[in-house]
Amino acid sequence: MIDVRNLVKTYAGRRVVDGLSFHVAPGRVTAFLGPNGAGKSTTLRMIMGLGRPDSGSATVLGVPYRQLATPLHSVGALLDASAIHPARTPRAHLGWLARTHRIAPQRVDEVLDLVGLADAARRPVRGFSLGMRQRLGIAAALLGDPELLILDEPVNGLDPEGIRWFRTLLRALADEGRTVLVSSHLMNEMASVADHVLVIGRGRVLSDGPLSDLLHGGQSRVRLTTPQLARLSAVLKDSGAELVAENEGRPGSSALVTGLAAREIGELALLHGCAVHELVPVEGELADIYLRLTDESTEYRASTSRAAGTRREVVGRA
Repeated sequence: MIDVRNLVKTYAGRRVVDGLSFHVAPGRVTAFLGPNGAGKSTTLRMIMGLGRPDSGSATVLGVPYRQLATPLHSVGALLDASAIHPARTPRAHLGWLARTHRIAPQRVDEVLDLVGLADAARRPVRGFSLGMRQRLGIAAALLGDPELLILDEPVNGLDPEGIRWFRTLLRALADEGRTVLVSSHLMNEMASVADHVLVIGRGRVLSDGPLSDLLHGGQSRVRLTTPQLARLSAVLKDSGAELVAENEGRPGSSALVTGLAAREIGELALLHGCAVHELVPVEGELADIYLRLTDESTEYRASTSRAAGTRREVVGRA
């Protein structure tokens, strides 16, 4: 549904997208992740025909976006929630979009109700919060009932209820067989809704695969709680395991064990007469895995210690 091949884009002598290739399939939510400056927004704009690559190609439904005869019926996009005239009302904004594609007026009411803006349909957008603008942008993306959705940071400004609603919406759209590509920095949200994860850094693919593979692709970890941790630790280390002690308020002593499966740990504990109170496989956290993947690709890093030192210097001069 979305096919990107060897995409390259350079701005002011800096290669923002560097030979990027990936495929986004229907029937699933694909999370598009990467640090600031990774090239995510530039890539989305080129997919949508808003920027021309130096080389390579980006197609939707088998053709460049510019060649779609009725784009709103094929692709729904939210790239910038602020790209709405402030004097317009949601009904007017969606109304003129609908007329460009001969979409029935009642569809405007349907999407306004779907995103929770029915009561604000005749209010000027200038008075909207960021969350309300995001809802309007989502309504515009859904207006043509498209089979493909491209959303850039769609949950920015949404309150907890709005985020839960949006999560349910994405899941329903993917379950209908639509293609959903979502760029976001909210790892917990992506972990709760994504089927597939695409991570880029400095314009290159760092990881591309099912969320389950990414979470389980690293070395498995098992949380072990036992009143005989010291004794059992020696046994496990002799079998090739590594342990990191924990203190999480559980009865006995706890440790995270890598290098052995839960079954193997249990068998060794039984063999050596050690009681086990807890033996639980621990999934990797998407946020932690993402940070490890992108650590060397993060371009903009803040320095807390330097900022603190600068303030002390300024205060001292005062």
